[in-house]
Amino acid sequence: MSEHQPLRVLLYSDDRDVRAAVIAALGTRVHPDLPLLEFVECATEPVVWQHLDVRSGSHRIDLAILDGEAAPVGGMGIAKQMKDEIFQAPPALLLTGRPQDAWLATWSRADAVLSHPIEPIRLAETVISLARGILQST
Repeated sequence: MSEHQPLRVLLYSDDRDVRAAVIAALGTRVHPDLPLLEFVECATEPVVWQHLDVRSGSHRIDLAILDGEAAPVGGMGIAKQMKDEIFQAPPALLLTGRPQDAWLATWSRADAVLSHPIEPIRLAETVISLARGILQST
């Protein structure tokens, strides 16, 4: 990713309202110093894996935002499998059902954890931090 290429954000939730809230909170540019955001919305686990599989010809994913409350497969399990199975997996931001679930999210090896309901300022701050880390590593 460069400053001219968008930051591709995989957004997984079976709830379209959660996906809409994340997109509304972040907009197309989360900070003037960062690239535009391009969202890849996924409502099911198989579609998540299609986008994360670089062999499938899909474009790279720079950041994954995963809803831990999604059903039938939650974001915690996807984050754990992604970190275990994908070489240089993208950073993962996990959205948990409540703040008390943050300790459990450590099992998933998520890079950041926020709880529902989505707080736009905290979400933006977290994504800014993760995006800057992505840019520094490239």
